[in-house]
Amino acid sequence: MENNINKNNIKKKLAPLIEFFDEFKKDKTGVVGLCILVLAIMVSLLEPLLLTYKEAPKRWRDITYWQDNPASAAPEWLNFFQKEKSAITTDINPISVETNYIDGELNYKAVFEYNYKFDKAPVDLIFHANVNGSTGLIWNVTRPDGAVITLSDSLHNINGDLRISSFNDSKNRIFRFYRESVPRILARQIDTLTTNPMKILFNTKKDDMAKNFQALKGIYKFEVSGKFSEDNASFEDPYMVLVGSMSGIMGTDNMKRDIFSGLVSGLKWALFIGIATSFISVIIGVMYGIVSAYFGGFVDNTMQFIYQIFIGIPVLPVMIVMSAIFKPSIWTMITMMIFFSWTGSVMTVRSMAMQLKEETYIEAARTIGAGHFRIIFNHLAPLLLPFSFASMALAVPSAIVYESSLSLLGLGDASIVTWGQILHDAMKGSAVLSGLWWWIIPPGILIAILGMSFAFLGFALDKILHPKLRSR
Repeated sequence: MENNINKNNIKKKLAPLIEFFDEFKKDKTGVVGLCILVLAIMVSLLEPLLLTYKEAPKRWRDITYWQDNPASAAPEWLNFFQKEKSAITTDINPISVETNYIDGELNYKAVFEYNYKFDKAPVDLIFHANVNGSTGLIWNVTRPDGAVITLSDSLHNINGDLRISSFNDSKNRIFRFYRESVPRILARQIDTLTTNPMKILFNTKKDDMAKNFQALKGIYKFEVSGKFSEDNASFEDPYMVLVGSMSGIMGTDNMKRDIFSGLVSGLKWALFIGIATSFISVIIGVMYGIVSAYFGGFVDNTMQFIYQIFIGIPVLPVMIVMSAIFKPSIWTMITMMIFFSWTGSVMTVRSMAMQLKEETYIEAARTIGAGHFRIIFNHLAPLLLPFSFASMALAVPSAIVYESSLSLLGLGDASIVTWGQILHDAMKGSAVLSGLWWWIIPPGILIAILGMSFAFLGFALDKILHPKLRSR
């Protein structure tokens, strides 16, 4: 008997919630908005797994972190729409690494193989290894046609990451191979300042190989060898990077940064800024409207006068001036948005509170000696706060756009990655003039989609919580 009573009580308590979800499911735009929001939250939670470059949020403006990427590279999937395939940026791991001691010296040898199958030349070929000590390193490549080129033969004294770039460090050796491969009269005509050495290294051996590129496809075998004389020397984690003219899911910017990593990193800040700003500002606006309506008279007139002043302030221009005066910070930005955005729900809540304060149970509470604080927070606020959920959802897009606008003008927090910061860098880097659409369109679309999801939710909640709107 008691179990049945408890079940009935639970059903009664859950009935309004069940009814709400039944109504919500009927609104297709609300369901679409909820799905987009859930997907955005999942992407934010899975950010460490989704990031192509794990340290991108912390090292977004660290140039050395992105040095192995090509600048202004297009997304990899564009290759599907091209007749001539461009080289894709790829990490090449060794097929074998040998280290052994001979006569007290540490000898090492790393072998790599790569099947080059693209129609266009890569941008660079880079070798990395974690080295401790002084070593004479030799880096050779055997092309598919059997030609052997020594890319590097030099002494390195280093404790850390050893990086050798074929474009910068092997240029003279590659041009020497060219001069030895063509007639002397043609060898003198090459412009070593403008010719990409990668177009020689991966080109078919012919007289006009400096001007006309015809990819030499097949297996390229790379061999890195050397020795140390120190006792505590080490050679670890060797790998190579083929730097192509295409990179990643969304390409790179002119600073070689991976756009996809920036978009994923910026999502959590868009959600945080939008939700935090809208939640706090709407709560302040709701309480402001309740207090104004409850006390009435002089208090109401004074509070409404203050309200009229705030709604007359041009928010964006004032925020631009304030951001220029104070040090750009995400917390300063959120504080300013809250300071100017609380007015949105005041009048709606005030009109509803003025009706509720005349109800008999409010009069009864006053009669038994309930104080103002108790009546406002125990009787009025619990009834009016649910109606503010729609206002919260509708306020999120404005907060996201405000942050993007300030960042676009260069007044955002440069210590974090936001979509507005990406658009600012795109504008500063002349992305439109350079045709780098993948640097501009994706963040703009994401701002629109995320804002649209909250707008859909807001309209759906408005219809459910305000039944008179359903007939519109």
